[in-house]
Amino acid sequence: MTFDFRGPQAAVAYRLLTNLVMPRPIAWVTSRDAHGRLNLAPFSFFNVMGAFPPILVIGVGNLEDGRPKHTARNIAATREFVVNLVTEDLIEAMNVTAADFPEGHNELHAAGLHPAPSLAIGVPRVAEAHVSLECALHKLERIGENNLIIGQILALHTADGLVDERLHVHGFHPIGRLGAPSAYARTTDRFDLPRVSYPLVMQPQKP
Repeated sequence: MTFDFRGPQAAVAYRLLTNLVMPRPIAWVTSRDAHGRLNLAPFSFFNVMGAFPPILVIGVGNLEDGRPKHTARNIAATREFVVNLVTEDLIEAMNVTAADFPEGHNELHAAGLHPAPSLAIGVPRVAEAHVSLECALHKLERIGENNLIIGQILALHTADGLVDERLHVHGFHPIGRLGAPSAYARTTDRFDLPRVSYPLVMQPQKP
Protein backbone atom coordinates (compact mmCIF):
# COMPACT_ATOMS: atom_id res chain seq x y z
CA MET A 1 0.00 0.00 0.00
CA THR A 2 1.30 3.44 -0.92
CA PHE A 3 0.16 6.86 0.31
CA ASP A 4 0.88 9.96 -1.76
CA PHE A 5 1.08 12.90 0.66
CA ARG A 6 1.28 15.38 -2.21
CA GLY A 7 -2.51 15.22 -2.70
CA PRO A 8 -5.69 14.44 -0.73
CA GLN A 9 -3.97 11.63 1.20
CA ALA A 10 -1.96 14.29 3.08
CA ALA A 11 -4.93 14.34 5.48
CA VAL A 12 -3.91 10.94 6.87
CA ALA A 13 -0.22 11.80 7.35
CA TYR A 14 -0.53 12.56 11.06
CA ARG A 15 -2.34 9.32 11.87
CA LEU A 16 0.07 7.16 9.89
CA LEU A 17 3.32 8.85 10.90
CA THR A 18 2.53 8.88 14.61
CA ASN A 19 1.65 5.19 14.53
CA LEU A 20 4.51 4.00 12.30
CA VAL A 21 7.53 6.13 13.23
CA MET A 22 7.84 5.01 16.82
CA PRO A 23 8.58 4.79 19.65
CA ARG A 24 9.30 8.49 20.11
CA PRO A 25 10.51 10.20 23.29
CA ILE A 26 8.28 12.82 24.85
CA ALA A 27 9.46 16.40 25.22
CA TRP A 28 7.67 17.75 28.29
CA VAL A 29 8.36 21.41 27.68
CA THR A 30 8.36 24.16 30.27
CA SER A 31 8.19 27.62 28.74
CA ARG A 32 7.29 31.12 29.86
CA ASP A 33 5.27 33.72 27.99
CA ALA A 34 6.13 37.39 27.60
CA HIS A 35 4.15 38.15 30.81
CA GLY A 36 6.15 35.64 32.87
CA ARG A 37 3.44 32.97 33.05
CA LEU A 38 4.60 29.35 32.99
CA ASN A 39 3.39 26.69 30.60
CA LEU A 40 4.01 22.93 30.59
CA ALA A 41 3.01 20.73 27.64
CA PRO A 42 4.11 17.39 26.11
CA PHE A 43 5.16 16.84 22.49
CA SER A 44 6.24 13.57 20.87
CA PHE A 45 7.53 14.98 17.57
CA PHE A 46 10.89 15.30 19.30
CA ASN A 47 14.45 14.02 19.50
CA VAL A 48 18.08 15.03 19.99
CA MET A 49 19.87 15.66 16.70
CA GLY A 50 23.54 16.22 17.53
CA ALA A 51 26.14 16.68 20.25
CA PHE A 52 28.68 19.28 19.01
CA PRO A 53 26.96 21.51 19.98
CA PRO A 54 24.20 19.49 21.66
CA ILE A 55 20.93 20.24 19.89
CA LEU A 56 17.37 18.98 19.88
CA VAL A 57 14.33 19.49 17.67
CA ILE A 58 10.66 19.69 18.64
CA GLY A 59 7.70 19.87 16.29
CA VAL A 60 4.83 21.95 17.69
CA GLY A 61 1.57 22.28 15.79
CA ASN A 62 -0.98 25.06 15.52
CA LEU A 63 -4.22 25.71 17.36
CA GLU A 64 -7.55 25.36 15.57
CA ASP A 65 -7.57 29.12 14.89
CA GLY A 66 -4.28 28.81 12.99
CA ARG A 67 -2.03 30.39 15.61
CA PRO A 68 0.98 28.42 16.91
CA LYS A 69 0.33 26.59 20.17
CA HIS A 70 1.23 28.33 23.43
CA THR A 71 4.61 26.58 23.70
CA ALA A 72 5.77 27.74 20.27
CA ARG A 73 4.62 31.31 20.92
CA ASN A 74 6.33 31.36 24.31
CA ILE A 75 9.63 30.09 22.94
CA ALA A 76 9.51 32.61 20.10
CA ALA A 77 8.99 35.40 22.64
CA THR A 78 11.58 34.45 25.29
CA ARG A 79 13.97 32.18 23.32
CA GLU A 80 14.29 29.84 26.32
CA PHE A 81 12.72 26.52 27.33
CA VAL A 82 13.34 23.29 29.20
CA VAL A 83 12.70 19.78 27.91
CA ASN A 84 11.83 17.48 30.80
CA LEU A 85 11.75 13.75 30.02
CA VAL A 86 8.75 11.71 31.12
CA THR A 87 9.33 8.57 33.18
CA GLU A 88 6.77 5.99 34.31
CA ASP A 89 6.16 7.68 37.65
CA LEU A 90 5.19 10.91 35.88
CA ILE A 91 2.93 9.57 33.13
CA GLU A 92 -0.32 10.57 34.86
CA ALA A 93 0.93 14.09 35.51
CA MET A 94 2.06 14.35 31.89
CA ASN A 95 -1.40 13.31 30.75
CA VAL A 96 -2.97 16.09 32.83
CA THR A 97 -0.74 18.70 31.18
CA ALA A 98 -1.77 17.43 27.72
CA ALA A 99 -5.28 18.81 28.31
CA ASP A 100 -6.39 21.90 26.40
CA PHE A 101 -5.68 24.47 29.11
CA PRO A 102 -6.52 28.14 28.46
CA GLU A 103 -3.56 30.38 27.73
CA GLY A 104 -1.88 31.61 30.90
CA HIS A 105 -3.05 28.70 33.06
CA ASN A 106 -0.28 27.05 35.09
CA GLU A 107 -0.26 23.35 34.15
CA LEU A 108 2.41 22.57 36.76
CA HIS A 109 0.04 23.57 39.55
CA ALA A 110 -2.85 21.65 37.99
CA ALA A 111 -0.74 18.47 37.78
CA GLY A 112 0.65 18.77 41.32
CA LEU A 113 4.17 19.53 40.09
CA HIS A 114 6.75 22.07 41.22
CA PRO A 115 9.19 24.36 39.39
CA ALA A 116 12.92 24.17 40.12
CA PRO A 117 15.44 26.83 39.12
CA SER A 118 17.52 26.32 36.00
CA LEU A 119 21.24 26.95 35.76
CA ALA A 120 21.62 28.92 32.52
CA ILE A 121 18.14 30.24 31.69
CA GLY A 122 15.22 31.89 33.43
CA VAL A 123 12.62 29.23 32.61
CA PRO A 124 12.36 26.64 35.42
CA ARG A 125 12.47 22.89 34.99
CA VAL A 126 10.05 20.39 36.52
CA ALA A 127 11.44 19.50 39.96
CA GLU A 128 9.99 15.98 39.82
CA ALA A 129 11.57 15.13 36.43
CA HIS A 130 14.53 12.74 36.53
CA VAL A 131 16.14 14.41 33.49
CA SER A 132 15.79 18.00 32.26
CA LEU A 133 17.50 19.78 29.36
CA GLU A 134 17.86 23.54 29.52
CA CYS A 135 17.68 25.03 26.04
CA ALA A 136 18.16 28.28 24.18
CA LEU A 137 16.32 28.75 20.92
CA HIS A 138 18.62 28.41 17.92
CA LYS A 139 15.97 28.68 15.23
CA LEU A 140 12.21 28.50 14.82
CA GLU A 141 11.07 27.51 11.34
CA ARG A 142 7.40 27.53 10.36
CA ILE A 143 6.59 24.97 7.68
CA GLY A 144 2.87 24.84 6.98
CA GLU A 145 1.17 24.08 10.29
CA ASN A 146 4.43 22.86 11.84
CA ASN A 147 6.52 25.03 14.15
CA LEU A 148 9.96 23.44 14.03
CA ILE A 149 11.92 24.44 17.14
CA ILE A 150 15.68 23.86 17.10
CA GLY A 151 17.22 24.33 20.53
CA GLN A 152 20.77 24.27 21.80
CA ILE A 153 21.10 22.35 25.06
CA LEU A 154 22.95 24.54 27.55
CA ALA A 155 22.70 22.39 30.67
CA LEU A 156 21.55 18.94 31.76
CA HIS A 157 20.02 18.00 35.09
CA THR A 158 19.72 14.41 36.31
CA ALA A 159 18.34 12.92 39.50
CA ASP A 160 20.88 11.89 42.12
CA GLY A 161 22.30 8.43 41.42
CA LEU A 162 21.07 8.30 37.83
CA VAL A 163 24.54 8.85 36.31
CA ASP A 164 27.69 7.39 37.89
CA GLU A 165 31.26 8.67 37.81
CA ARG A 166 31.91 6.80 34.53
CA LEU A 167 28.84 8.45 32.97
CA HIS A 168 26.89 5.20 32.95
CA VAL A 169 23.14 5.68 33.33
CA HIS A 170 21.27 3.49 35.80
CA GLY A 171 17.57 2.93 36.29
CA PHE A 172 16.31 5.47 33.77
CA HIS A 173 13.06 4.34 32.15
CA PRO A 174 11.44 7.08 30.06
CA ILE A 175 8.09 6.58 28.40
CA GLY A 176 7.87 6.44 24.59
CA ARG A 177 4.94 7.47 22.41
CA LEU A 178 3.70 4.70 20.16
CA GLY A 179 0.83 6.33 18.32
CA ALA A 180 -2.24 8.51 18.27
CA PRO A 181 -4.37 8.95 20.16
CA SER A 182 -3.14 7.35 23.38
CA ALA A 183 -0.60 4.55 22.85
CA TYR A 184 2.61 4.56 24.91
CA ALA A 185 5.48 2.16 25.63
CA ARG A 186 7.81 1.43 28.51
CA THR A 187 11.57 1.20 27.95
CA THR A 188 12.34 -1.46 30.55
CA ASP A 189 12.77 -4.25 27.98
CA ARG A 190 16.24 -3.68 26.51
CA PHE A 191 18.97 -5.72 24.86
CA ASP A 192 22.59 -5.16 23.81
CA LEU A 193 23.89 -5.60 20.27
CA PRO A 194 27.68 -5.05 20.08
CA ARG A 195 28.91 -2.97 17.13
CA VAL A 196 30.94 -4.72 14.43
CA SER A 197 33.81 -3.35 12.37
CA TYR A 198 34.20 -3.40 8.60
CA PRO A 199 37.19 -5.83 8.68
CA LEU A 200 35.19 -8.20 10.86
CA VAL A 201 32.21 -8.08 8.50
CA MET A 202 34.45 -8.86 5.52
CA GLN A 203 36.21 -11.83 7.12
CA PRO A 204 35.52 -15.10 5.26
CA GLN A 205 32.90 -17.12 7.04
CA LYS A 206 33.96 -20.52 8.33
CA PRO A 207 32.15 -23.41 6.66
